[in-house]
Amino acid sequence: MNLRLDLSKRARKFLDQLPPKQFRQVVSKLLDLMADPERHDVQPLKGSPYLRADIGEYRIVFTVDAETETLKVPLIGNRNDGAVYDEVRRLS
Repeated sequence: MNLRLDLSKRARKFLDQLPPKQFRQVVSKLLDLMADPERHDVQPLKGSPYLRADIGEYRIVFTVDAETETLKVPLIGNRNDGAVYDEVRRLS
């Protein structure tokens, strides 16, 4: 399965602010998720329709739209930042 990627404006802004090494790591993880969104390291977020994948100190929050074959990423953030979880609650 190879999905299209749909990044939210907020997720793009976060990516644009990352240092080059972390940018490459997160983009690599996004490419992996596009190829296989049901990887062993993907976990559902409790009380939310979203899934999460961790890469280093960052968390990618996403859903898969099977109808349009799209990986939708509304949020990428720092795992240690409580604002990521607040934002997920707001999105749900």
